Amino acid sequence: MLLGAWPLGGKNSLAPTKSGKGRLLALIGVYSVFIILGAAIFSSIEAPKMADLAENIQALRAKFTKQNKCLNDEDLEAFLTEVVKANDRGISPLRNASNELNWGFGQALFFASTVVTTIGYGRVTPLSQTGKIFCMIYATIGIPLTLVLLTAVVERLLLPANWLLGKLNAKLGHLYQPFNIRLMHLSIIILIIAILFFMIPTVVFANIEPSWGMLDAFYYCFISLTTIGLGDYIPGEGVTQENRSLYKICITIYLVCGLIAMMLALTVFYDIPQLNLGQLFTESSGGESEKLRLSGSSAPCYSGPSGLYIPQRDEEVRRAVVRIRPHGDESPSPDEPLPPTTQKDAIP
Repeated sequence: MLLGAWPLGGKNSLAPTKSGKGRLLALIGVYSVFIILGAAIFSSIEAPKMADLAENIQALRAKFTKQNKCLNDEDLEAFLTEVVKANDRGISPLRNASNELNWGFGQALFFASTVVTTIGYGRVTPLSQTGKIFCMIYATIGIPLTLVLLTAVVERLLLPANWLLGKLNAKLGHLYQPFNIRLMHLSIIILIIAILFFMIPTVVFANIEPSWGMLDAFYYCFISLTTIGLGDYIPGEGVTQENRSLYKICITIYLVCGLIAMMLALTVFYDIPQLNLGQLFTESSGGESEKLRLSGSSAPCYSGPSGLYIPQRDEEVRRAVVRIRPHGDESPSPDEPLPPTTQKDAIP
């Protein structure tokens, strides 16, 4: 347990036993090594595959040029360049292509949602200068607005989540430690999210998208809901996709709801002090204790209706105490001046 590394008694217990700055530097070093190691592994796995694809396309081009000797190589290069540009803009050069253009309403709605949620697949981008300017203005307003919306919805969802935690405490509190109950609560939340936003959508996408397998569909869900947004797999991009606008609208709703679910899971995760590793790297300043550590490990709690277990900040507890403090004549508030008779009696 992380809390076991900190002294719990005495005046000096407010100071960490090890420099927060040193731990932060160590974390930066480990993170840098992690990035470099990941790059090396990705390169070793993907570089041979890319080399094979490049070799195959060059061989195919050489074969095509050889079979069509009257075709100039420069003309072929110019033609392929235009084909690639058109394909990137949603215009398929294939004969049986029947899908809508990228900037139909459904696709535009899908693009707007990927902008404000910062998923940003990158497959569809504004073409005009006016569109690029509007995209920047739209993102500047839309990203904070989206964060406010997601946060507000997560706050509402925490009510049933905390209700579930209260039920677990009431049923299992005499059998397990609070930390174990919090882990059980987190596992239930994650399991529900995994079923609703990963397993079920994986099956749906694998059946709707003709070229996707189960792994491809799950990969898309993971990359999207973690806001990585690589853009290598995007649903509804097939040249024969029917009802593309409606399909894109449904995907937009899925992405927004999925991001809310991910934020809920992270909130429940970081509400467990022992799992909040960020508190280890917050250094105290001016002799004060680490605020994040203290707020996570020693914040008072109260039981609400049905045994609801809700952590509270010191300020919230103070206000609660003030609200329930009696204000009769026999116990005046310390914040209020004494009545004239009491002041007179107090003077010798």
